[in-house]
Amino acid sequence: MTYRVERDDAPRESFGEYKYRIYRDGILVANYWHDYRGDEHGIDLVNGKSETWPVGRMIEFLEGGGPKATVLSARAEAYIQERLA
Repeated sequence: MTYRVERDDAPRESFGEYKYRIYRDGILVANYWHDYRGDEHGIDLVNGKSETWPVGRMIEFLEGGGPKATVLSARAEAYIQERLA
C-alpha cells in the first residue's frame, strides 16, 4: 500500500493547527493535525475513529517537511492500517 500526505493549505491563524490529508492508494483515509509547536496532535480516520496522540509524538508520526516531502513514518503507517482494519 502506498501512502501520501498532503498539507492543507487553507489559511490558518498564526498559532493555529497544521492540518494534513492522508491518502492510501489515492483514497482519503484520514485527516491529521498538530498544533503550531508539534506538542499536541491527533487523527480523524474516515471510518469515524478519532484519537489524540497517535504513535507517540508528532515527530514520530510525520517525517520530512521543509524541502523534503512530508511522509508517514513506518509506525504511523502500521497505526493507520491497524485502525482501518
